[in-house]
Amino acid sequence: MARPAALESVLAAIRACRHCVEAPQGKPLPHEPRPVLRASSTARLAVCSQAPGTKVHESGTPFTDRSGDRLREWMGVTPHEFYDEARIAIVPMGFCFPGQDANGGDLPPRRECAKLWHGNLFAALPQLELVLAVGSYAQAWHLGEAAGASLQETMLGWRQHLQRTQRPHVLPLPHPSWRNNAWLVKNSWFEVELLPVLRREVRLLL
Repeated sequence: MARPAALESVLAAIRACRHCVEAPQGKPLPHEPRPVLRASSTARLAVCSQAPGTKVHESGTPFTDRSGDRLREWMGVTPHEFYDEARIAIVPMGFCFPGQDANGGDLPPRRECAKLWHGNLFAALPQLELVLAVGSYAQAWHLGEAAGASLQETMLGWRQHLQRTQRPHVLPLPHPSWRNNAWLVKNSWFEVELLPVLRREVRLLL
């Protein structure tokens, strides 16, 4: 099990982090940092996604948007279950909203976060049994060399990733954004084959 004191120390440091403003890699964060994450020494399931969007930046609570509604439906959980920190950790690749590009799309997660914090944070979460790697950024970090060259390739190998001997197991998911609607239509197996397994695994851990 995780040592609560060690975990709380890492979480406190992350929540106080201003590295992307005071010592950034590239352009500094264009607004005040507001790290958003949830973790505990008892959660056995982790939702590991990309980075907060505008609504999450405003609320300070992860997945308080339509993507969150879809993700919870995929998982088969209620909002109460999803936000039960004792059972579900939520750890994005970038802890702060990264800003938007010229077309209004969210920028990629800040590179500083994973480099500075993810190693120590996940070392303080040894009790995790399953990571839901939401989107290609999370998949690349949590699967390493086992990740495919594309989201499609990684997703097609979902059974192998879930069954790997290394702990925690990793189940890749596409990001639940509406931008992936076309992918979901083209890959009907996701709903037919993967979602029942996802819901079963989640229910076992809760």
